Amino acid sequence: MRATLALIRYQLALLVRSQRWLAPLLLYAGLLAVGVRAGQPLLDSLGLAAAALLPSAAWLVRGCVTAEPPAARHCAAAAAGAWRVHLAGVAAGGVAALLFGCAGVGLVAATSAPRSTDGSVAVPLLPAVGAGLCGMLACVLTGAAVGALGNRPLVRSRGYAVAATLLGSVAALALGASPANAAVTGLVRGSAQGAVQVPWVPSLCAVALAGLAAAAACAVATRRE
Repeated sequence: MRATLALIRYQLALLVRSQRWLAPLLLYAGLLAVGVRAGQPLLDSLGLAAAALLPSAAWLVRGCVTAEPPAARHCAAAAAGAWRVHLAGVAAGGVAALLFGCAGVGLVAATSAPRSTDGSVAVPLLPAVGAGLCGMLACVLTGAAVGALGNRPLVRSRGYAVAATLLGSVAALALGASPANAAVTGLVRGSAQGAVQVPWVPSLCAVALAGLAAAAACAVATRRE
């Protein structure tokens, strides 16, 4: 565990120094700027903020698992194990996305109106923020799963990896079976009804999905790297 945590810190430091966090942050900020307006219903805005985070999370994971030069990655894999190095990259991308998401939820909570979609029902602020954080977690984990499955070592070609990450992000938001789709839909439905619906089940499903995706990627990394 200590070795894995040290590798995660290393991956986060590498992410910061390489500035690979900047493009996903600009994407997330741009989507929030387009979709969220001051005074809009809180739960609707939280749903949009959560959905906007998914492609950024997938992009951050891609940035982390492809940041190291091959020689440096081979040295780290020889010292700590290829699976542990790859897991640290996936986890670091997820942690960075969580930081973005917490900032986004705070911004939305500060600028949105705690009312239902039609404005007729007051929505309790703290439970709504809790539901938004839960939905954000579901989207981050789903995005991390997309990033883990759509990049090295499962997809080695850069062009195919970018396409897989993009298409996977769109599918994860559009498909009804996706935990991210279920979480965002629950927030929007709660806004229409004027009731807070915490998306516990989608978040738990997203935990399972991210775990399975990371396990599959790490298993392949052990054989190929």
